[in-house]
Amino acid sequence: MSKRTRKRRHPLCTLLVLAAVLILGGLFVRWENHSLQVTEFSPALSDLPDGFDGCRIVVLSDLHGAEFGEDNAALFETVAEQAPDYIFYLGDLEDRYRGPTAGYPEEVADGLSAIAPVYYVTGNHEWAIGDVPELKGRLEAHGVTVLDNRYVKLERGGDTIVLAGIDDPNGYADQMTPEELAAQIYAQEGDPFWLLLAHRNDRFADEYSRLGADLVLSGHGHGGIIRLPFTDGLLATDRSFFPSYTAGLYEENGSMLFVTRGLGNSGPSFRLFNRPDVALVTLCKETGA
Repeated sequence: MSKRTRKRRHPLCTLLVLAAVLILGGLFVRWENHSLQVTEFSPALSDLPDGFDGCRIVVLSDLHGAEFGEDNAALFETVAEQAPDYIFYLGDLEDRYRGPTAGYPEEVADGLSAIAPVYYVTGNHEWAIGDVPELKGRLEAHGVTVLDNRYVKLERGGDTIVLAGIDDPNGYADQMTPEELAAQIYAQEGDPFWLLLAHRNDRFADEYSRLGADLVLSGHGHGGIIRLPFTDGLLATDRSFFPSYTAGLYEENGSMLFVTRGLGNSGPSFRLFNRPDVALVTLCKETGA
């Protein structure tokens, strides 16, 4: 009775298969990190003034010096396609590990402010790089409104809301605290509908949700860096596992939070199942059943 012999695979075939897998894997990771994804959210807000029903806001964060297309042309085109009323940029424009690039903040400011009014708050990387007052001045000179622990009023459809923004906690020790800013808003504006721009998503549950803002908008979490099914992200930016508040809408203490997954990467990190995020948030007036 003859024995069957298994045909031995040629080593060259094994190498070719391995090379193909590596090439395809590399192309996938590159696509995951350089291909923009538009995500849409429509938070229902009971106290939203009628004039802001349907207000379209593009929310961006955490570029970390990345470029999408030459001089970020693909980013600007994608943002413009959403026809936003406002653009909110939530910090970490550049990356401390790569260092600032001459002209990059002005390029981003010019491109975005040509589309819609832009409002900006700092992230932790701006303060790690340093010379933040000079950066704020350059952004302001190129059409961006910097909300450094202050608020402005937005008008739409005959109604007004308050938009506030705070510097990252890495900022100066003597800066106005979020609690002081909230108190100022209530003292000067009564009990308005208000939005808060605050870079750090992980401060929402214990701090920002208690300020009274109707909607807080944050970045910082990078979507959990790697996103797997049935998780809220795999890694926090401090490399702890399974963080929450990493992407989308959340509620806590009567306040709502929106977190964008952001656009870039910090240092040598990369995204997986978590493409760069251009978030479109459309404010909706919640109506009774």
